[in-house]
Amino acid sequence: MVKKLSEMKPGEVGTVVAINGFGNIKHRLVDMGVVPGTAVRVMKYAPLADPVEIKVKNFELSLRVSEAQMIDIEVQ
Repeated sequence: MVKKLSEMKPGEVGTVVAINGFGNIKHRLVDMGVVPGTAVRVMKYAPLADPVEIKVKNFELSLRVSEAQMIDIEVQ
């Protein structure tokens, strides 16, 4: 089942399928290791739900919810 990263709950794991962003945001995500085929785990959300902390390639990364909505994940 494919979901947006912003729709995932803490503890869920999935694989990046696509990045729907464009321009500088897409390049920044790719530079941080968020590329198709990469495993992603949602660690936690901030108290007001923005940002979201994810684990990618053995490091934690915080993304804005607007950035997380650009990433399609195949949930395992």
